[in-house]
Amino acid sequence: MRVIYNEQMADLATMLGEMAGLAGAAMDRATQSLLEADIALAEQVITEYDRIAEMIGQAEEKAFALLALQAPVAGDLRQVISAIQIVSDVNRMGVLALHVAKVARRRHPNHALPESVNGYFAEMGRIAVNMGAAAKEVLETRDPERAAQLNEDDEAMDDLHRHLFSLLMDREWKYGVAAAVDVTLLGRYYERFADHAVEIGRRVVFLVTGVLPPDTDAEAEKV
Repeated sequence: MRVIYNEQMADLATMLGEMAGLAGAAMDRATQSLLEADIALAEQVITEYDRIAEMIGQAEEKAFALLALQAPVAGDLRQVISAIQIVSDVNRMGVLALHVAKVARRRHPNHALPESVNGYFAEMGRIAVNMGAAAKEVLETRDPERAAQLNEDDEAMDDLHRHLFSLLMDREWKYGVAAAVDVTLLGRYYERFADHAVEIGRRVVFLVTGVLPPDTDAEAEKV
């Protein structure tokens, strides 16, 4: 029974890493479609999300089957519960990339972004893609130190998001309400993508050490 459990957990871990990689790749293409008003790339992201959704369903089935059939306790239970929570985070990452692509498609053939903010979104896209790759890495390696670093990586995203918001509040903003709404939503999509990657890192640390690091975003919201 133990051998079967270990094999099933290994399969689930591999699937989680693959899904995180797919979400990162989706955000990469979604960012390109946004910056270049590339409708083909936007459609590709939208179509390929079905693959992520299919894997999400399979991963959930595997995790709940482990709970029902293996009746894990202690450290094993921690692994399964962490996996279920990670599935949810990976799913949200894929959905957020999908949202970005849908904005690009909705504004086509026009660009969704004013040229003055392209640099912000190019950098936010770069950070998001790197964090997606890092999430994939920590799911595959279960390296708690690298997992903890995801929170530090997120600080750059938070800084960009704050600067972007200050631009929207500036009286010099001249691109109208529709563009402001798009920029606000898109900025939030990238910020949340990074937050879910951080949460995956927290869950991996918990999975390995049994200690859940503090949710720094939640703590910051209390201030």
